[in-house]
Amino acid sequence: MKRKTIGLSDDLFDYVIATTHRDDEVLRDLRVETAGLAAGRMQIAPDQGQFMAMLASLIGATWAIEVGVFTGYSGLSVARALGNDGHLLACDVSEEWTAIARRHWQTAGVDDRIDLRLAPAVETLDNLIAEGQSGTYDMAFIDADKANYDAYYERCLALVRSGGLVLVDNVLWGGSVIEPDDDSDDTTAIRALNVKMGVDERIDMVMLPVGDGLSIARKR
Repeated sequence: MKRKTIGLSDDLFDYVIATTHRDDEVLRDLRVETAGLAAGRMQIAPDQGQFMAMLASLIGATWAIEVGVFTGYSGLSVARALGNDGHLLACDVSEEWTAIARRHWQTAGVDDRIDLRLAPAVETLDNLIAEGQSGTYDMAFIDADKANYDAYYERCLALVRSGGLVLVDNVLWGGSVIEPDDDSDDTTAIRALNVKMGVDERIDMVMLPVGDGLSIARKR
């Protein structure tokens, strides 16, 4: 029995993408444009976008939340999987980055199913809860400032239905989570949430080495 998942060399990763990734012109253009930005490294990997879309399809998701939009690649991937009647509520604070997202969403024809809220995500999520929307969403994806990861997790968990999913990105943080000398605020916050999710009896969960690490929690 193998003890761990096979490691991916660059060549093997390229094989995975070449063999299975179904990019189209809009996604390709968005990836290329984002890669040219100084902060381009924040974009999720293409296989992760496809994986998230698959998860949305598998659970029949129609209502989803995204915390951290950046230039819109993950939002575009998920919004397409939600179908014509789908609704993605996207939280971010950057007008500059989300302007790129809006443009590509419009090109892809999904802008009508994405509600972009430019405000601190905790504020937006608290408003949704206050409006009585707890337990009404099928899926949430968290990929924003790490210091607030726990706050985002708790609110997203409240907002998704039983059987719904909360996805948390960057949970391996480039390997920093196992570096004993790394006590930065971001690494500390990620470590704390990883430990919390690992024993949280409100969920079933798995942590996968997809992208920079992706935790998937299913609300019980």
